[in-house]
Amino acid sequence: YGGMGLDFSYNIAVAEELGNIRCGGIPMAIGVQAGMATPALTRFGSDELKKQFLVPTIAGDFVACLGISEPGAGSDVANIKTTAVRKGDEYVINGSKMWITSGSQADWMCLLANTSEGPPHQNKSLICLPMNLPGIHVAKRIDKLGMRSSDTAQIFFEDVKVPSKNLIGEEGRGFTYQMLQFQEERLWGVATVLTPLETIIQETIDYTRQRKVFNQSVLQNQTVHFRLAELATEVELLRSLLHRAVALYVEGNDVTKFASMAKLKAGRLAREVTDSCLQFWGGMGFTSEVLVSRFYRDLRLVSIGGGTDETMLSIICKYMEILPSK
Repeated sequence: YGGMGLDFSYNIAVAEELGNIRCGGIPMAIGVQAGMATPALTRFGSDELKKQFLVPTIAGDFVACLGISEPGAGSDVANIKTTAVRKGDEYVINGSKMWITSGSQADWMCLLANTSEGPPHQNKSLICLPMNLPGIHVAKRIDKLGMRSSDTAQIFFEDVKVPSKNLIGEEGRGFTYQMLQFQEERLWGVATVLTPLETIIQETIDYTRQRKVFNQSVLQNQTVHFRLAELATEVELLRSLLHRAVALYVEGNDVTKFASMAKLKAGRLAREVTDSCLQFWGGMGFTSEVLVSRFYRDLRLVSIGGGTDETMLSIICKYMEILPSK
């Protein structure tokens, strides 16, 4: 379908390199295209669907977006309310989606919707939804704290009709397919923060080396250089966890636990590194002129998007059998 036939580890290598872009919104947009909106289509979609949607997406002719979150259901995927009711050879879609990356410019959406009245983990399906159909309303582009270059939209669906052949895989299996997509999304997200965190630490070293306070460089203070060494160690530990999870995933293993651990650690470390380093920049760190202030805003999303820290903790507890199964 136009790809290079490489395994998932190459996606992660690309994601790490994209971290050299000094703007979080661009790697995130590419990540939606490569590791968030397309894995289920790649794995479970029909040949016809792949030719219609996957081929132009791989080629870069189509922009894809992922339609999961709603105003009342972010990390709580099972609680989404958007419906796709089967009528003849079509689905009729009603509802809304919120915080949709690339939503204003997307050519198609990988939409998760309720296709029956059954149990919440068994009544959902993934559908390839062209974004130029009648009844699709892009309400607004959302103004955000960080990732300000990223196109993030709120979208409404009013009696949108889409062919039933646009169903990805089997009806009612959408929740399971999306949980599998989340593994790749979370691993990609972890990979994209590693290089920015290293860059921030190095720029902070360079700045504090030349910045003088009380007749010595800020870096000479043990509090400062010990803290930077500690943060650099944490980044390397996160990279090791990521690479272990990716190696297991490439071998065909379920890495939900490790992906959740890595995502949790990435979000918390992104906050810790940017906050600590910004402090060492002093007043300059509170300006828009330096990279650390941009990443302080941009990387705050890592603890929220793709599943909150609290959701990751719940998943980890489940896999460790700490809590009784519901």
